[in-house]
Amino acid sequence: MSLPIEFTRIAKHFAPLAATGGLGLTDDAAVITPPPNRDLVITADAMVAGVHFLPSEAPESVARKLLRVNLSDIAAMGAEPLYYLLTVSVPRDVPEAWFKGFARGLAADQARYGVSLLGGDSTSTPGPVTVSVTMFGHVAPGAALRRSGAKAGDDLWVTGVVGDGVLGLWALRGERNDPDGSLANRYRFPEPRLGLALAGVAHAAMDISDGLIQDAGHMARASGVRLVIELANVPLSPAGRTEGADFVASGVAGGDDYELLLAVPPSNAAALQATARAVGVDVTRIGKFSAGPGDVSAVDMAGQPIELGRGGWSHF
Repeated sequence: MSLPIEFTRIAKHFAPLAATGGLGLTDDAAVITPPPNRDLVITADAMVAGVHFLPSEAPESVARKLLRVNLSDIAAMGAEPLYYLLTVSVPRDVPEAWFKGFARGLAADQARYGVSLLGGDSTSTPGPVTVSVTMFGHVAPGAALRRSGAKAGDDLWVTGVVGDGVLGLWALRGERNDPDGSLANRYRFPEPRLGLALAGVAHAAMDISDGLIQDAGHMARASGVRLVIELANVPLSPAGRTEGADFVASGVAGGDDYELLLAVPPSNAAALQATARAVGVDVTRIGKFSAGPGDVSAVDMAGQPIELGRGGWSHF
C-alpha cells in the first residue's frame, strides 16, 4: 500500500533536514535534551501569502524569511538558536516543485544559522499558503532580555538601518526603482542580529517587525517609561535618505526591518559598540528614556516635536 502524499512529502523533503531529536520525523513528537544550565527561549511566528509575503514569491525565499523572522525573536532575547518546529498549510493544487524549493530554502538557512528541524505538521487548506515556525533557543539562566526592562536614563539604540523593509516591499510591487535588487532582498531576507553579547549590556531589547515607532512604543509601555526618539539620528540607507523628510516620520513605521531596539544605560555604550563591532553590525543611538507614562514621541534635529505618521504594521 502506498503512503499518503503527506507522509511521502515529509520523507522526501523534510526528513533530511531533521535533527537527531526529530527521530527522522516518523514519530508523534521530538525528544530533546536542553543544553546544561541554560534557559530555553521559545518563539513562534506565522506567515500568510498575501499578508506577510507576495503570493508570487519563490518558495525558497518564503522558507528563508520564515526562519529568519523567528531567529530575530531569538536574537532579541539575547539567546542562541537550537531547533525549530514547522507547520505548512497549502492548497491541494500546490505543485510538488513548491515543496522542493521550500525545503531547499530551509536547508540553506539551517546551514547558515546552525539550526535543525524537529518536526511539525502539514495540512491542506482552501485558503492561501500559510507557514509557521516555532523556534527554540537557549540563554544563560535569568539572562533573557525582555522588552519591559528599559529604565529612565537609558538610551535607545538600533542596529543596522531602518526603513529598507518597506522600501523593499514597494520595490517588489514596482513602486520604487531597485536596479540591483538590494531593497527587495532586504524585504525577502532580513538578517537576524544573532551573536551580540548583550547580557549585562542592555536592559531591554526587541526586534522591529511592525515598524520602529510602533515597536519602540511597545517597549516604552511595557517598561512604564517615556521615550523620545530623535528622528534626525535614525539610520537610513542611501535609498531611505532619498525618500525625504516625510519618510523618516512615516516610512520608518512600515515594518519588516528585523533590526534590534536596545535600551542601554550610557555607561554601557562602549560595551555595546564593542560587541556590535565584533559581529560586524552597526549600532546607532536614536533616543532617550525618561520617567513618565509609557509612551513614545519624536523630535527633529532642533529638538522640536514632530507629528508621527501611522503607528506601524498591523496583522489584522
